[in-house]
Order: sequence, then C-alpha cells, then structure tokens
Amino acid sequence: MALAATVFKADLQIADMDRGYYGDHALVLARHPSETDERMMVRLIAFALNASDALAFGRGLSSEDEPDLCRKDLTGLIELWIDVGLPAEKAIRKACGRAAHVHVYAYGGRSVDVWWKQVGNDLKRCRNLTVIDLPQTATQGIARLARKSMKLQCTIQDGQAWLTDGEVAIEILPTVLMAPAS
Repeated sequence: MALAATVFKADLQIADMDRGYYGDHALVLARHPSETDERMMVRLIAFALNASDALAFGRGLSSEDEPDLCRKDLTGLIELWIDVGLPAEKAIRKACGRAAHVHVYAYGGRSVDVWWKQVGNDLKRCRNLTVIDLPQTATQGIARLARKSMKLQCTIQDGQAWLTDGEVAIEILPTVLMAPAS
C-alpha cells in the first residue's frame, strides 16, 4: 500500500517591493512521503518569489513531467514553469520547450556547485531559463518553520527575501547562476 501525501496549510502574506506585488495566499501543500521539509519549504519560497493569483503548485515528485509550480495564461499555455532541486539537464531543456519562462531554484550547498558544473554549459542555449541558487543555511532555516498549519510573512526587497513566522526570521539571499539576456 502506497503512503499518502501529508497536507500542510500555509497562510502566506507577501510584500514583494521589487515587483510591487502584495498579497495574501491560503496555500495547501501536499508533501510527498519522500519529500523533505526543506524541499517543501523551498517550493513555498519559490511561490513567494513568483507569486500571482494564477501561480499554482503542481504534483511535484509524484509526476516527473510536471513542474513544481506553474502559471498558465487564459488559453492554457504555460507562462512560467518552476522546478526546485537539481533537475536533470534533459528535463530542464524539455521544460524550456514547453513554457515561455522556466525557473529552477537549486538548493543543497556544495551539491549545487557540482550539479551546475555538470549541466551549466549545456543549458546556456536555453534562452528562457533562469537558474537560482538558494543558500543552504537559508533553506535549512526555512525547513525549521514547517508546521502542519503555518502563518508566514515574506518580504522581498532588493533581491533579498525574509521569511518569518512571527518569532523566527530567515534571510534568503538568492544567487542567480543564469538568466536570460535582457
């Protein structure tokens, strides 16, 4: 018998001063039995960094051909495909062919450096790809905020983010490894 996903609920207030986006979101995150709190919370911070009313969580680990988060336009075309972790180069290239924009939020400390050395050069031809490295201290910190029911605030300014539960605040300093040319 397969194990069921664990459901987490998050009331997330976002103040993104970089994009001029302010919103409250009642999120339901299904954590796959093999998913860690760290990965689930990276999905949540990826949501916060790209928040919109149309952004939704995908099936994630339970489906390899789907993004962790996705935003579609009114015709059903994928505007934004978001993956977290260290996806295979082939999967990233496939996503770049299916979506207008693809964001990968890599995390894991030194393993990100090893992964990027393996795939970075081959991904340079993907003109709609953004790859962002989230520091391990930050992702481990936000993992400690994981609860079955969460009330969180995320403030984004000058490329930095702060996630807090009202008691603990975690600073997140993303590093852009690759972005489309302007």
